[in-house]
Amino acid sequence: MKRYCYLVLISLLPLAIYGQEGQSSDDLFAKARYAAFEEKNYTSAIQLAKQALEKSPEYTDISIFLGRLYTWTEDVASARQVYEALDKKNVTDEDFFVAYGSLEYWNDHYKKAIGIIDRGITRHPQSETLWLLKAKIHSADNDYVEAEKATSSALEIDPKNTEARAIAARIRELSSKNAFGVTYSFSHFDKQFDNDWHTVGISYRRITPIGSVIARGNYANRFGENGAQFELEAYPRLSKMFYLYLGAAYSDNVGIFPKYRTGASLYANLPNSFEGELGYRQLHFSNNIWMYTASVGKYYKNLWFNFRTYLTPDHTNISHSYTGTMRYYTKGANDYFALQVGTGISPEESINALLETYNYKLKTLKFGGEYNFSINKLNLFSIAATYYNQEYRPDEKGNQFDISIGYIKAF
Repeated sequence: MKRYCYLVLISLLPLAIYGQEGQSSDDLFAKARYAAFEEKNYTSAIQLAKQALEKSPEYTDISIFLGRLYTWTEDVASARQVYEALDKKNVTDEDFFVAYGSLEYWNDHYKKAIGIIDRGITRHPQSETLWLLKAKIHSADNDYVEAEKATSSALEIDPKNTEARAIAARIRELSSKNAFGVTYSFSHFDKQFDNDWHTVGISYRRITPIGSVIARGNYANRFGENGAQFELEAYPRLSKMFYLYLGAAYSDNVGIFPKYRTGASLYANLPNSFEGELGYRQLHFSNNIWMYTASVGKYYKNLWFNFRTYLTPDHTNISHSYTGTMRYYTKGANDYFALQVGTGISPEESINALLETYNYKLKTLKFGGEYNFSINKLNLFSIAATYYNQEYRPDEKGNQFDISIGYIKAF
């Protein structure tokens, strides 16, 4: 029986050998791709790609794919050897520059990666992929000015590029080291209060090696009285994925503003152009009000969607605030229309002073719109309007109208 099986194997061996030898380089290339993408068997894919190159040594696509396989298996030396050989042959395929540049980028050789990408862009100036990779490399190297330029070039080619839009939003405040801002907001109540509210804010933002820091002063006339508030915010970066929001404020005019205000959030830049946040906000008037927040955002083409909630526990129940926001970007990261709809009061809104009277337990609906635009990228303008329908006493509702304008000079 053993002798019979042995004879069968010997007889089938030439057929197996012929089956491998009789395949074209395209057949072997297709099998290599299947092994890599479907079976995740990179060792087999490398062997198949090598066999394909033995048949067609000048088949550039297979060589580039082999370099990618070595990259994915962290065999950097072999990957670099493949790409350097292609470079000596003056290969100019777009995919070659993307693959070679990605190898050096993933291994933190930013200057070399940029040199490769720039040569690729010279050959393929309309390549969104190359411009986007250049933006990622500059951003990783903390060169946000060049990252912003590269992202803008990608968005000029395709304004609906989701990934480019997400990167542009993340670096928009980092592309200039300084920014000076002025805002004014006006609030009118038809029933709840006799006097209109006026608030003026002045801010200065500075980019530091660990992230941006913002100092802000607010002056307000509310309830017929004047008051001032001083704020300090920071956005330290923890990694490519995570960064923090840290904030604190003080006012000696309690009622117009909270006496103390603190907050912290952990933000995450998630895969597939998602972003998330978890944090808290604390307001102290005569008592502390603790609010816990969570949000999720998603970029899709030239749109951004965000959903945020604030949960405020007390001795008897948990109050809820929900807000949905949609932005439509027209050009860069600072040019967009926004629509907002929500319920409840959030600590970021001008009416947070009403939280002291526990009106946050009552029903509030809000609708708003905003328009932001830039001139020469360094002059940023905004105008917003929000309507509130608020239950300020049980079964008694009033309307509130907010209008705000702002200007930021970046330099």
